[in-house]
Amino acid sequence: MADLFTVTAPLQIRLPDGSRTVMAHHFRHPQGMLWFDLWWHLGDPDETIHLAQGQVRGEGPWRVGECVVQVLGCQGTDPELAARYRQWQDFLAQARDYPPPPLVAAIARRFGADA
Repeated sequence: MADLFTVTAPLQIRLPDGSRTVMAHHFRHPQGMLWFDLWWHLGDPDETIHLAQGQVRGEGPWRVGECVVQVLGCQGTDPELAARYRQWQDFLAQARDYPPPPLVAAIARRFGADA
């Protein structure tokens, strides 16, 4: 059984409106799952950090309330999302000012995550 919160592969989320995006980070939250947009740190955290509310179910894909989370590229590769993820990886490889993991976890805790 794959635990959503230990998966290190890139993940995408399908929102209740049908839109899909890649998550930069995700954390367990008492109300479900807290997740960060790609390039979250360049915008307003109130707009780039999100809470998917609901019980976390499944072994991959996972359901969090009305959202569906799955490994990027799984079951029908999405070239647009894969390209965004590659751009994100290129950015991270060159970024000098990206917050280190302890700071990202502290920010997630500020938003209520169990990080």
